[in-house]
Amino acid sequence: MPPKKSITLTQAELRLMKVLWNRGESTVADMVTATADDGPLAYTSVLTTIRILETKGFVCHRQEGRAFLYSSCIGEQEASRSEVRHVLQRFFGNSRERLLLALLGDDDLSPDELKRLKEAIANMPDEAAEEV
Repeated sequence: MPPKKSITLTQAELRLMKVLWNRGESTVADMVTATADDGPLAYTSVLTTIRILETKGFVCHRQEGRAFLYSSCIGEQEASRSEVRHVLQRFFGNSRERLLLALLGDDDLSPDELKRLKEAIANMPDEAAEEV
């Protein structure tokens, strides 16, 4: 039986998605150049990864002359929400409370972060608070 298709992004996939979110439509060569500062990637590696992203539905392409121009089909915020939902389901049984308690129990949480979290919770609309 083939492995289940993942809806999450690997580090390599996220690296290329960030290029597309920041630069917009790009060729594979553009992405190779754009990622060079973080450690060089081979053209074939970028091409393979971008094709995987296209299969997953994160990336679309159009042809211009001989070149394929790739763009993101999913915005960064939407992808971020999807990843959080995945972690929420996988590790916290869909309990936002358990997730938040895990974040609050993190020793690296600064007083400023804690203050902003409290303010965000206090400022939630009543309808949203009832759903949580």
